[in-house]
Amino acid sequence: MLPFHKAVESDFSAVNDLIIANLHSNVGLVENIGHYIVGSGGKRLRPVVVLLSALANGYKGKQHLTMAAVIEFIHTATLLHDDVVDVSALRRGRETANNQWGNAPSVLVGDFIYSRAFQMLVEVGDMPIMGVIADATNVISEGEVQQMGNAGNSAIDEATYYEVIYRKTAKLFEAAGRIGAMLAAKENHNADRDVHGSDAMAAYGKHLGLAFQIADDVLDYQGDSEETGKNVGDDLAEGKMTLPLIHARDHLGEEQKQLICAAIESKSAEHFEKILEAVRQSSSLDYSVIQAQEQAELAKQSLARLPESKLKTVLFDLADFAVARIS
Repeated sequence: MLPFHKAVESDFSAVNDLIIANLHSNVGLVENIGHYIVGSGGKRLRPVVVLLSALANGYKGKQHLTMAAVIEFIHTATLLHDDVVDVSALRRGRETANNQWGNAPSVLVGDFIYSRAFQMLVEVGDMPIMGVIADATNVISEGEVQQMGNAGNSAIDEATYYEVIYRKTAKLFEAAGRIGAMLAAKENHNADRDVHGSDAMAAYGKHLGLAFQIADDVLDYQGDSEETGKNVGDDLAEGKMTLPLIHARDHLGEEQKQLICAAIESKSAEHFEKILEAVRQSSSLDYSVIQAQEQAELAKQSLARLPESKLKTVLFDLADFAVARIS
């Protein structure tokens, strides 16, 4: 168990119990796939952000447990759909659900998990929080479509890259941070929920999510399958123009630039070793690491108004962890 899990150990355990309980279905295949993907070894960082945000803002109730499970269910549903769209065979070091059961069951179980999240959300009965979740899921869906449309496009620039990773990854972290603070504000009968830091916690989640995604994109060029839980070079094979490639393309000679563009456009990792050498030669991994570190620092700066506490320190540590994998 990682230190930020231990900081909220009893609540984290309760969230895991809620997740398992709410995977129940009378349809066997739904439960089989649901338990398979939920039990696949993820760190469950998004629900941890909900818990830390709520508790660091003084929340004493129990609804943060349900909301943490809701956030994890939404994330899990996106993973099932992502793997179908990307035709992925490996996720978190295990065979993907779509590779084991097929695309159709994976999509449909993803829909089940999405809808179960909203059933749980209705139980909480908080309209502003429902609005945050509804907005987040809509933005995530836009990001999925945008990334799919960009696959094979070697002309993607940094601004577009950040737009996509905000929608696909950072938006749910942002929602997780905001919801925890909103629950604390509601408990304290504060009509203006931003006074209790929901904007600050949302900013923390956003920058934390961006840092994590940039780090993941770096690991696709310097990690290994055991460390990353996916095959190294997958992003190249899927035609994804991530930050290391964008920077390399813009800082290399014409021959190496064409090598990168041709690989993206053909969605091929055939020349991965040559491209990896080009990425290293252009210091693009170093550049990307710096960008991830800057996002982690922005996350920490977002906590400036949060009262000092052990949990605030844990939030700082979580931001550092986001980039420790590549530092």
